[in-house]
Amino acid sequence: MIGQELPDLSTVPADLTLPALTEEQPKAGRRVRHSLPEYAGTQVYHVLYLPTDWKPGKKYPVIVEYAGNGGYSNRYGDVSHGVPEGSRLGYGASAGQGFLWLCLPYIDVGRTRICTQWWGDISATLEYCKAAIRMVCDQYGGDSSAVILAGFSRGAIACGYLGLHNDETASLWRAFIAYSHYDGVKSWPYPHSDVASAVTRLKRLKGRPSFICDGSTEATRAYIAASGVHAPFTFQGVPFRNHNDAWVLRETPARVALRTWLGATLATKK
Repeated sequence: MIGQELPDLSTVPADLTLPALTEEQPKAGRRVRHSLPEYAGTQVYHVLYLPTDWKPGKKYPVIVEYAGNGGYSNRYGDVSHGVPEGSRLGYGASAGQGFLWLCLPYIDVGRTRICTQWWGDISATLEYCKAAIRMVCDQYGGDSSAVILAGFSRGAIACGYLGLHNDETASLWRAFIAYSHYDGVKSWPYPHSDVASAVTRLKRLKGRPSFICDGSTEATRAYIAASGVHAPFTFQGVPFRNHNDAWVLRETPARVALRTWLGATLATKK
């Protein structure tokens, strides 16, 4: 709507509610705060959700998700604390069925706390990511050939900045879901956020698909077109004024498009 502000999230009622976060052991339909053994005794943790149809011995695709920056709020009531339990994309994309959903931390320098703004200790964060994916694949039936990386805001940038940080990490992913921001579109206050560095990372896509969504995707389209990188990029507008990933908890054409893309992506031979 040219010249008009997009509507607020509150104008569309949610049809999904995140399961309560518990400290219990993982089981079907349960969303739990969980830690890797090597981080016992620290404040570092991830959040793991097993779908309602989860059964031992079966294989499931995995949505791995990174959160936005903490300390964020705006005049529309959108708030981000920068912690794993603040994420929603994986639950909305799957409706809580058919996918393991793993929300990961960024690890602070010192490796005892979660970093709520930007990247913290990148090496530790990437090592935690790899170890957590191994854990869900080994213990809960995650399919290592069907791991999707998703993120909102800082997490959307993380799809490139962390997910394509090096060849080893880039090899983990089947596809990418980035909502609101994209690595390389603008410079941010951390090293290697420049276009040339971001394009080097983007080249590690190696033809894998991405679902890129935002209120407007024009700047991201232009950046990717200028990068010379060719891969299946799907662009989707999100029809709300909010900086908030709770749109996936609502029935909208954008969510329909995301679910359709996800199903088609996983149906395509790797």
